[in-house]
Amino acid sequence: MGTELGESGRRGESWSATAEVAGLGVRAEDRWREIRTLGANGVRTSLPDGRQVVQFASNDYLGLSGHSSVIAASVAAAEQWGTGSGASRLVVGSRPVHDELEAALAEWKHSEAALLFASGYAANVGVLGALTRLGDATGRPIAVVSDALNHASIIDGTRQARVPVSVYAHNDVEAAQAAIVEQGAAGRRSVIVTDSVFSMDGDVAPLVELAELAQATGALLVVDDAHAVFAGHGADALASSHAEILIVGTLSKALGSQGGFVAGPRSLVDWCRNTARSFIFSTASPPSVVAAALAALAVVRSDEGSALTAALRANVDALLPGHVSAVVPVVLGEERRALDVSAALLDRGLLVPAIRPPTVAVGASRLRIAVSAAHTPADVAELIEALGALGVTLDAEVTA
Repeated sequence: MGTELGESGRRGESWSATAEVAGLGVRAEDRWREIRTLGANGVRTSLPDGRQVVQFASNDYLGLSGHSSVIAASVAAAEQWGTGSGASRLVVGSRPVHDELEAALAEWKHSEAALLFASGYAANVGVLGALTRLGDATGRPIAVVSDALNHASIIDGTRQARVPVSVYAHNDVEAAQAAIVEQGAAGRRSVIVTDSVFSMDGDVAPLVELAELAQATGALLVVDDAHAVFAGHGADALASSHAEILIVGTLSKALGSQGGFVAGPRSLVDWCRNTARSFIFSTASPPSVVAAALAALAVVRSDEGSALTAALRANVDALLPGHVSAVVPVVLGEERRALDVSAALLDRGLLVPAIRPPTVAVGASRLRIAVSAAHTPADVAELIEALGALGVTLDAEVTA
């Protein structure tokens, strides 16, 4: 038996010691991460040492996590149904508010049906797994055609699905078409999957062209719409498309709550309900969380929501005129440079995170500025001034 042991096992080295050694290597590459605990929600918060800061890091793009009606809806739901759901939706975990939110999301996304997941990550993993099981059920294999800069949840979903995957160059529709042709020659149907707004680069996918490609080739288009806020730069651009489309979304960004969903043709959503493992085997989201998202969606679709979106648009334009999303990247190159600039900004009372590999490519470490409607013009001006003082310029060009 001794000959079958690895070197560390023969030395009697503990798993804890192995982790410590591995961690030293990650630290040496300036890629070690620590959890930062903040003292308050919203763009104005405090650090554990008591320092007050303005954060440009949250995905709460419209500031709805602190909205009075959203909080009130969450409290009322907790008082009515308790703090937890107690089981998965397919057992006894579903409440009327889950059904109400699914109906509202389907209407919002111009879809026949919607299905809630515990998170956006769980939604992507579950949906991609469910779709690839269609190949098992029909006897016609399926392949995934995926943008090179898609979110990690999409990458992990394709890995767990264990189907052929063609990764096409970022936003290159011709490359996606070539991949579909190649997969078709092998007898496989293709699922095209893309972010609408890319979470680290803040740019947008050519959704109309991808939908046209899907329709022409018989592919299914899956769009992760998590970071879309502005009209015309998310899945709303596909409202008149005749392609078959599934929209994966989140409740934890512009809606200020927690969870994810998929919306699309009823038959496909029903299939996900019956085969998406991350849905079947997860406890349902608490009613308080679901009610908060439902109230937030009502705000988003109101005049107040339009005003908040306009305020966000103005803040983004003040930072980088004409930029297409609330995510503004500042690519700095090496990890240490990004960490140093982030630390210098924090010294000035501005929390802007440094994003490093493996989240982004080696040599493309960056600041990721997340803009909110809750920021004031003075907040944005202060950030611009601080970046300038540190010799950092904003540029729409992103080096992936």
